[in-house]
Amino acid sequence: MPVSKFESMLKTNSVYFFDATEFEYIIEHYLNIGKHSLAKKAVKLGLEQHPSSIQLKLMQVELLIFDGELPSAIQLLGEIEAVEPHNDEVFIQKATILSKKNKHKEAIEVLKESLEYVEGPEDIWSMMGMEYLYLDDYENARLNFAKCIDVDYEDYSSLYNIVYCFEMEQNSEEAIKFLNSYIDKNPYSEVAWHQLGRQYFEIKMYNKALESFDYAVIIDEAFIGGYLEKAKTLEKLEKYEDAIDNYLITLELDDPTAYAYIRIGECYEKLGNVSTAIHFYKKAVHEDPLLDRGWMMLTNACYTNKNYPKSLYYVNKAIQIDEENALYWRKYGDINLKLNFYEEAVKAFYKCIDLGDKEIEIYVALADILLFLGDFNDALVVLIKAKKIYKEFAEIEYRLCGLFMILDKEEYSLTHLKNALAIDYEYNFIIKELYPTVFQNIKVKEIINNFKRVVK
Repeated sequence: MPVSKFESMLKTNSVYFFDATEFEYIIEHYLNIGKHSLAKKAVKLGLEQHPSSIQLKLMQVELLIFDGELPSAIQLLGEIEAVEPHNDEVFIQKATILSKKNKHKEAIEVLKESLEYVEGPEDIWSMMGMEYLYLDDYENARLNFAKCIDVDYEDYSSLYNIVYCFEMEQNSEEAIKFLNSYIDKNPYSEVAWHQLGRQYFEIKMYNKALESFDYAVIIDEAFIGGYLEKAKTLEKLEKYEDAIDNYLITLELDDPTAYAYIRIGECYEKLGNVSTAIHFYKKAVHEDPLLDRGWMMLTNACYTNKNYPKSLYYVNKAIQIDEENALYWRKYGDINLKLNFYEEAVKAFYKCIDLGDKEIEIYVALADILLFLGDFNDALVVLIKAKKIYKEFAEIEYRLCGLFMILDKEEYSLTHLKNALAIDYEYNFIIKELYPTVFQNIKVKEIINNFKRVVK
């Protein structure tokens, strides 16, 4: 065998003779398995023994392009073109170089020209399709990939690319028409049924999607992608037990994945079986300890079960993985509040604001905790920042009324009280809840009562 003979030659530092075809086979072998350094050695030795071989030179061009040595590739390609101007591989490599230089329109012109000389145009159409994709010209890309399909109905790479073009144009309806037409001619293609199901899923036609995925897994009982999409569709149809069964099939067909475990856990949670959900979430994080989503699912499940210490442990795991996620810090704050760890809750809500979470709930919760801790000035600063964003919110105005009164700034306090009552009179109970001493203030009571008479 040429490859073993070639490797034996390298080990012994001997020099064996190979004909040009054998060198081509050896180089192709190394290119296919990604051993480019050995492919280069084979090209070098091949050209030493067969210096006029056009095919070996073309393989050298391919390796030069791969290494990014475009000027050398262009020079060598020019020499080859002078000898064989209509060699289809010359056109292909010229187009590849132009594409590497982002000259996609020029690459397309070269490929169009090559169609006059090549025997099998499928590779050229496919390359043209990719060049049109680089130009975001999805219609022309589709047309070229469609030509590939017409020649070879099992060219699934082109099929995927056609569907991708429809998706980029957000045109699921046309994708569905195309796939149904394809299936009419090739009804036993599990790939086409799978793609059809995905398009129906996209436009929320879940029963049609389910039917398509059913055909996909009937045709190929080991089609993991079909079972996964079928399970997701069953979830949308709220058939959670059936969804679980399909996710479990994927675990039998291949190595377990954290993704499948999480989806199974979510199904059990929707069925009200939180303890089993937790069991599968634990399997997910065991499979992938760096999956922060898995830790958050455990966090939320334990929170639902009011197991706040466990919930705190798991949310810490998630934050260690992604400490820039404001949603994780918000949950961390909520859990610490449940555990009466107020300083940690304050730290969490400040972190949320730093990370861009400007929801009013964050400001209000932070201000209320600071009030409870007696940090009145800090609470006031938080609420003033909130007011710049939420200008007419009773939640903020009532709290500003209470804080200013505590800080002996009565005039400011009463102004905010009037603003608050004008926005939402009924919400004035919050003063009694958060600031009972302020609620007893004679002027505060008088303003509230006077406003009540006006409202009536």
